[in-house]
Amino acid sequence: MKVAYQTDIGHQRKQNQDRVNMFTNSHGDQLMVIADGIGGNRSGDVAAEYTVTVLGNRFKEEPPQTPLEGIRWFARETQLINGQILAQSKRSIRLQGMGTTMVAAIAFKDAVVVANIGDSRGYILHQNLLTQITVDHSLVNELVKTGDISEDEALKLPQSNIITRAIGISSDAQIEVNRFDLNEGDQLLMCSDGLFKTVERDQIIAVLEQSVSLQEKCARLVAMANKAGGPDNITVLIGINSDQEG
Repeated sequence: MKVAYQTDIGHQRKQNQDRVNMFTNSHGDQLMVIADGIGGNRSGDVAAEYTVTVLGNRFKEEPPQTPLEGIRWFARETQLINGQILAQSKRSIRLQGMGTTMVAAIAFKDAVVVANIGDSRGYILHQNLLTQITVDHSLVNELVKTGDISEDEALKLPQSNIITRAIGISSDAQIEVNRFDLNEGDQLLMCSDGLFKTVERDQIIAVLEQSVSLQEKCARLVAMANKAGGPDNITVLIGINSDQEG
């Protein structure tokens, strides 16, 4: 999979608490991770940085061999990282209350295993259809699931930034993990909420379908989020399952 990513502070935050990286193991499999630190000035960036770095190191040291192993690997490693962040929080007043969302994916041959906790998202673009493949762990999504509000209304509510799960907040970091098949030319989009809360879905699709480099697609999506006000940090990662494009 060819991959590009970009992160940006946005226009209204004093620091960028998003972290993003990609890691390749000795088998050629790839791990892609985005973490969006929470806790405001309570070192959310520390939790995000720790999550991305430790998960990447573990992927290179003891990687899963198959998609099924990948599902178990994500559950185990996320829980370990969660415990380590909680322990750090207890040792330092400065770090108390820190946490992070996470969306991560392992690209195997023609399949991807995607894990998330919080409201950072993953999507797959297949034949012009953009499908969200993660579940938002947020207060407003609970209202969407019960039919009390629509998805569009959820993005506009002031409570849209309240998440119900995260790494580093409680002793049980419940993640969602699923396996998806990838076809030739399919694109994987991962992002923090700074993108999808400001840029419309059809605008995202239009950029993904442009015949420009993956890096340029990332840059254009970030620019669109900033043009819409850039109220939050913005992080975008795009991968394409193709040897010909990117």
